[in-house]
Amino acid sequence: MGILSRLVVPVILLAALALVVGCGKTVIDDTKTEDAIRQNLESDLGKQVREVDCPSDVEVEPKSTFECSVTLASGKEETARLRIINDDADVAVVSLQPDG
Repeated sequence: MGILSRLVVPVILLAALALVVGCGKTVIDDTKTEDAIRQNLESDLGKQVREVDCPSDVEVEPKSTFECSVTLASGKEETARLRIINDDADVAVVSLQPDG
């Protein structure tokens, strides 16, 4: 079980991670989300992060979840599960689990 999955209160990463696209949908800004996850893991948990990869087509739908892949500096891979909190695209990490 990852350290974040043991936290009672999820960690809010960044407000307003939404990007409005031309087809009328509002999607999460994957680059901002990746940067926020990296910063959160490094500053709050002391993990050294090599790479974070989030999907680029996640629609803003409150209470829905999506996953991002995290590669630590050691090469260990983990999956961060995030929940969209509101229509403003605020997201929170709800778990961080090692892969495999």
